[in-house]
Parts: sequence; C-alpha cells; structure tokens
Amino acid sequence: MTTKKTVVLGLIGSVVDSGAGPERWNRWRPTVDLCRHPDLPIDRLELLSAKKFARLAEQVTADIATVSQQTVVRPHEIELVNPWDFQEVYTALHYFARRYPFNPEKENYLIHITTGTHVAQICLFLLTEAHYLPARLIQTAPPTGGGGRARGEPGSYSIIDLDLSKYDAIASRFHQEQTESLSFLKSGIDTRNAAFNQLIERIERVAIASRAPLLLMGPTGSGKSLLARRIYELKKSRRQGGAGAGGVQGAFVEVNCATIRGDAAMSALFGHVKGAFTGALQARPGLLRAADHGILFLDEIGELGIDEQAMLLRALEDKVFLPLGSDKEVSSNFQLIAGTNRDLARQVADGKFREDLLARINLWTFHLPPLRQRPEDIEPNVRYELDQFARRENANVTFNKEARGRFLAFAKSSAAHWTANFRDLSGSIQRMATFAGATGARITLDLVEQEIHQLQQRWQHSVAGPAGDPPLAQVLTAAQARELDRFDRVQLEDVLRVCREAPTLSEAGRTLFAASRRSKKTPNDADRLRKYLARFDLSWNDLKP
Repeated sequence: MTTKKTVVLGLIGSVVDSGAGPERWNRWRPTVDLCRHPDLPIDRLELLSAKKFARLAEQVTADIATVSQQTVVRPHEIELVNPWDFQEVYTALHYFARRYPFNPEKENYLIHITTGTHVAQICLFLLTEAHYLPARLIQTAPPTGGGGRARGEPGSYSIIDLDLSKYDAIASRFHQEQTESLSFLKSGIDTRNAAFNQLIERIERVAIASRAPLLLMGPTGSGKSLLARRIYELKKSRRQGGAGAGGVQGAFVEVNCATIRGDAAMSALFGHVKGAFTGALQARPGLLRAADHGILFLDEIGELGIDEQAMLLRALEDKVFLPLGSDKEVSSNFQLIAGTNRDLARQVADGKFREDLLARINLWTFHLPPLRQRPEDIEPNVRYELDQFARRENANVTFNKEARGRFLAFAKSSAAHWTANFRDLSGSIQRMATFAGATGARITLDLVEQEIHQLQQRWQHSVAGPAGDPPLAQVLTAAQARELDRFDRVQLEDVLRVCREAPTLSEAGRTLFAASRRSKKTPNDADRLRKYLARFDLSWNDLKP
C-alpha cells in the first residue's frame, strides 16, 4: 500500500519569514521551520505570496532546500493589493482553491495558518471549513524557553481537523445542547409523536440561526403562543445578541390582532403622536417600537386590517414606519413571529390579506397539529398540567389508577374531539384537580366520569350547527341520509366533525389521512378529501355554517 504524500499550503510571512545573512538562522521562521520536524516529513510546500514578496519567496525556498531536501517548494503568485481587505483576500484565495488540482486519494493536505495577515488566516479557515480546501489546519509556534532556538529546535506544531464529528466530546456537547433546546421548546414535556418532534427540531434549527419572520399555523389552542414565547426565551438564553444571525436583545411583545380594530389597531401597533385623534392626550410609542431588537408576536395575524397589513409590510422590509398622525418616520429592528388559525392563502384570494405580506412572512412556516393528531402526547401533557397545577396551587394532586386509565382511554379515543385542543385538556385537568384538592388530593373515577360527561356536552354543542342538529342533518336531506349504510353514516359523521373544526380543507385532509399519508411520497390530502365529499354531492363550502 502506497503512503500518501503530505502537502502543505501556506502564505509567506512577510515579516516572520524574512531575514538576511547567517543571523537569519538564529530566528524562528514559521515556514522554514515547519519543514524541520522529523516526525512531519513534508513532500511538497505550496508557497503563496504577492508579487512584491517574490525575492523573499526565493530566499525561503532556498533555505528549505538546505534543511529539508525532500521537500519540493512550488511558489504561487496571488494578486493582493490590500492584504487587509477581506473581500479581496477571500476572492484571491478562493480562486486559487478552485483551480488547484487536489487529489485527496493520493495526498494529505495541511493548511498553514500561522503566517499571513489575520484576514488571510480567517479566510483560509473559512475555505477549509467550507471544504473548498479539503485539508486540515496546521498551527506552528516558536521554541519555548530562552535557549530553544540556540539549541536549533524548530518549535512545535498542532494539527486541527475541522470535522467536529470526529471529536466525541464536542459532538456530545452539541448533541446535549440541542436536546436541551428541544426540551425547552416543548416546555420540558416528553412528547412522543414523531411528526411533532421532527417539527420542533426544524423550528429549533431555524430559531437559533435566523431573524427572518416565522409563521406558526394551527387551530386554536394548539400551542402557538406558548411556542412563540419559548422561541424568544431560547434565543435569549443562547445570548444571540449583537451581530449574530439569530440575534435577539430586546423584549418579547405579544398582541392578539383579533382584539384590536381601526385606529386602535394603528395606535397599538405603530404608536401615535399627541393630538393624532380625539383622546390622544399624549404620544404613544406602539408595540413595534417596544419590540425593537426583540420579538413581536402577532397572534391571529389574519385579523389585521388591510391598512395595518400595508404598514406592517413596510416595517418588516425597511425597518421604518409612520406613527399615527406623524410625518416623521421611526425605526424598529424586530423579528416577527406570526400566528394564525386561518387559511391565509384563501384570505388572499378573498381580498382580505395582502399577497405581498404573506410572501414576506411565509419564508419559515410551521403547522402545529391539533391534539387529536397526537394521541401519544396526551399522557405526558396530563402530567405537565398536573405539575403546573401543583406549582400554582401548592397542592400535589394525582389520579388513582382506575381513574387515570379511564381518562387516558377516553382522551385518546374518537369520542374525544378536543375542539379547543390543549386549552380543553388544560381546563379539564384543572377542573378535576381543583375538585380533588378539596376532597383528598386524588382524582377518582367519579370525578373522571363527571368530567367526561361535561366535555361531551360542550363538544356536542360546538360541533352541532346553529340549530343544534348533528352535522349529518345539516348537509343531507332526510331522504339522502336514509340511503346511507350505517357504516357510511358513521364514517361521514366523523369526517363532517373534523371538517367543521378544521380551518382549511388541507388541514382537515391532514387530520383524516394522518396514518396513510406517511406511506405516500406526494400526499394530496385536500384532493382526497374533496373526492370523498363529492361521493355525497358535497363540497367544502357546504360544510361551513
């Protein structure tokens, strides 16, 4: 087996490699002394230098031939007018790297980063990290102690491999940090749903690396507000301030857009000057300015008026806007997280939402699934809600075994609609825990049965139409209903309930075909649901009261 050759690429050190006469041998010169290590035989040195250092390059080449006859030195001239100009240096080195005939199968490459300006060293590091230079880094240092050079020692060297996966301790630390971040985003809940855990992993990667807008979509109660705050706290804990890509230094500012309208919305978001309207007795900075260098969470962004949408778009793109009643622009550099349970694309088609604003906030879109799509996560969320109750009320409440089994069986069954998702679950646990706390701190089977009855009553009202009829009676005539087999009747009833709860056709399809869609390369849930409804002469619009 043939041993690979060792090839070093490095810049000449215009000061540290210089020297004239015999006294030059009494100085440590990094490039020359790199070739003097008996345990690091160098077969070839690619010596890069600007044209003005050609004579120094010749001197260094000659000196290396004296101390290491097996080392072939090949000088390369690179065009550098200003060695401290980052763009110029990177461009020159990148051009060299793209043209160099690397042959990793036969040669091992080392990049000498001791010489050259700090800018050049950084550029070599970046090119190596990006694999334009398929190499490891080598760092050299002068002999230690006053007599080291006098004894003819070449100093020391260390080789650095930028493939961090080879460093177990570093890889383990990164994995631990990511695990902690994922747990933090999930509020410490040990979720088991694979699709949801993958979603949180994607959110974590984007959250720590980007300040672009995030759009969280999902039904009411699916956890959008809590997740938005957790994203902010994660970025804050990572100290992502200043120039960092995902930097956040300011406050977390939250507003539900469904609660503000007209001038009140303009004033709340963008502020106003004194006298801007009747009752404006003093100026108000507005929520966008309050979120400067922080995060602005606009929940139910689909409820914003068209005028507010236009101003928000400009604030996102230019970081400036006009407060109500002012002719002087103000600025705010905030990151936007938007939440909605509406189909914004449909709202664009209906003229209720600006297409350009949707395009601006739709870079990172994450769909939070409803609770009914995550039955395996119900149990850990029950434990979480009991822990939260214990912290608030200073009362440790638990289920007895029979009651716990009954509640979990019901919660995971098709009889549990969870129309308000985690809000329903949280309210349910809080009610049972409150009653149990007053009677001995144990949730009994009787309490569970009472709660199940109460939930079913609520859901029956919420999924029924305005007249209280079951969903099937609202969309089919009595004659049509009589033509259905019992099997089709039960199936269609469930489909109609899901459609009534879902904000969009696509989300209803994802819920109904959650299992089978995993085996399809290109699932088209909306089209499958549309075809199913057409069997009964129904359309999506027929299902909305």
